[in-house]
Amino acid sequence: MSQRRTLKLICGLAGGSAALLLAAATADSRGYFGERRTEAGSRWSKLSVLQAAQPAWAATSITPVPTGHAWDVNWDKRDPSTLSNGKKKGSTTEDPRSEQDNGKPKATRNILLIRHSQYNLSGSSDKEHILTPLGREQAELTGHRLSSLGLKYDVLIHSSMTRATETAHIISKHLPGVELLSCDLLQEGAPIEPVPPVTHWKPDAVQYHEDGARIEAAFRRYIHRADPKQKEDSYEIIVCHANVIRYFVCRALQFPPEGWLRMGLHNGSITWLTIRPSGRVALRTLGDAGFMPPDKLTRT
Repeated sequence: MSQRRTLKLICGLAGGSAALLLAAATADSRGYFGERRTEAGSRWSKLSVLQAAQPAWAATSITPVPTGHAWDVNWDKRDPSTLSNGKKKGSTTEDPRSEQDNGKPKATRNILLIRHSQYNLSGSSDKEHILTPLGREQAELTGHRLSSLGLKYDVLIHSSMTRATETAHIISKHLPGVELLSCDLLQEGAPIEPVPPVTHWKPDAVQYHEDGARIEAAFRRYIHRADPKQKEDSYEIIVCHANVIRYFVCRALQFPPEGWLRMGLHNGSITWLTIRPSGRVALRTLGDAGFMPPDKLTRT
């Protein structure tokens, strides 16, 4: 086999720029490209081969560009420094530092957002949108998962729509002693016109106007930092709907809310938001359904 055919074989087996560099450098050192050259004068120096093997790029082409939107520390209007200068009205405490510390949140809120299970899509009214047999299985699996986490849950709040109510009641069987509450604000709806737009779902402007205000009100009621009176970390479960959950996530992370439809959630999945005393928000999980067998997964 000739020397050049040997080099082609080596390069063909290499399949990458790093391997190509090694093959070419080895070939050069053994004189496969002709007569040997001095190290200083060789056109096939390691630097030259490395430069030839790398794709052309500019630093500005890959550097992320900041959006210019700073984090709003008072996004929930509960920043202690903005509330009467950190002081409680009517307080008689002489030490202002102690008074200010007492007005600061100390606990972390953990909010677990659960999407309802699969339901009967052929129903003409909400009362007919009951869970399917598979949906009931999904709720059981979600309830078992929440129980297995070993957390001390404070409350289980659910949308008043039938599919969410049934899902919550099945989950509650796995969490004895946890208070169960219903809320109309958490009903499904159209929070804000999505960007980019979609063709398969086009609510009218009135629906966005009415649903958007209601879902935003639900966000302000349930998604915020802890009250200063709360001493221990809390774990709250909210069973509701995909549109509501996705909007909550965008708002809590201060992402553009119109991007809510870019995410997808499985039925019975768990989305976990953590809100620190400082107001910082973290998304621990988004639509976690890994605890379900593959044949139980749906997104209806």
